[in-house]
Amino acid sequence: MLRVLLASRNVGKLREFAALLPGFTLVPWPAEAPELPETGAFFQDNALQKAEGARAWWLAHGTESVDAVLADDSGLCVDALWGGPGVLSARFAQDLSSYAERNQRLLDLLPEGAARTARFVCVLAWVPLGGTAGERCTVSGAVEGSLALAHRGSQGFGYDPIFLPEGADQTFGELAAASKHTLSHRARACAALRAKLGA
Repeated sequence: MLRVLLASRNVGKLREFAALLPGFTLVPWPAEAPELPETGAFFQDNALQKAEGARAWWLAHGTESVDAVLADDSGLCVDALWGGPGVLSARFAQDLSSYAERNQRLLDLLPEGAARTARFVCVLAWVPLGGTAGERCTVSGAVEGSLALAHRGSQGFGYDPIFLPEGADQTFGELAAASKHTLSHRARACAALRAKLGA
């Protein structure tokens, strides 16, 4: 079983990766570790920055052996907002304290009558530390959909309660986790990673 350092403190992501990567032992990014860089223009840039930064820090300060580092960069891309918030999704409306408030601000930015089409994108970067953990790579997953008229549901995290996956009448915030994990961007990226690693 591979021991994998997950370069994230996001509790929602930790929970989802634990469900989507059975057979992997996930080691969360420690509280005392530094914030990881996210200065790239693309999801792939940020995922690789985080993975390489986490690897360097762990080699110098890690307290246990891991086989690889896994980093995720993901976000919501809204067509009417020129693809935003995109790579800035995690940093959007940081002056607001709750997901519900941030989601409402994003919905308020949509021009009246604009198309509500959007997609969730996830890029994973995999950087091995051991000889049996495969090769350095990135994989991605995406799910098309649209924005709901209001924040709906309390499942998931982030933008989940305002995103309606294509063909569904419930937001990711309303869908049970098991249903979300059959079609989400993160689920698709994890499936691609498992296929790449033969895991």
